[in-house]
Amino acid sequence: MDSPAVKELLQDICTDKRGVNPETLKQVILLAVEIAREGREGRKIGTMFTVGDSENVLENSRCLILDPLYNHPDDLKQIGNANMQETIKELAQLDGAFVVSEDGVVRSACRYINASAHGVDLPLGLGSRHMAAASVTKDTNTIAVVVSETSVVRVFDNGEIIAEILPELWLLDRHGFHVTGSYITHQSGDVTVARKED
Repeated sequence: MDSPAVKELLQDICTDKRGVNPETLKQVILLAVEIAREGREGRKIGTMFTVGDSENVLENSRCLILDPLYNHPDDLKQIGNANMQETIKELAQLDGAFVVSEDGVVRSACRYINASAHGVDLPLGLGSRHMAAASVTKDTNTIAVVVSETSVVRVFDNGEIIAEILPELWLLDRHGFHVTGSYITHQSGDVTVARKED
């Protein structure tokens, strides 16, 4: 999944203009696509990540369970660490979001994001995880990455969907993009990325 062609697909999403570390955002998106493709234990799962502005996100959220990442050293909680990625895949089966700092430390897991529908306009058919992503990106300087149980990865910035990643080609026949306005699609192998035109 981390091929040069896929990295090229993500370069227009993972830019400095997003206001977060592009490398951290890329690592989160690549992990989200892995989760979308693989699921866990033979079933599809959904989850959410926030990237950047972690202090504000933590203040506007709460743990649904005792935080399984609490008090572990930051060097073990780096998003690029293979052991951390496997831990995230396991924890993604639980409800709640992952909060990732600007420098790639997964600060918290299983977070309930305080969401408001005020000023958020989502396409029909998207649920509470997407509403939380839109809301938190509207209220803070974070980017949200949502893995849908339909195996689609959506990236949110400033309260709207800025990109959709379809890791399976067969989904194209069954799925209409939710990116509004003018968008560009790119494809590499069995991954398709649709992103808003700037």
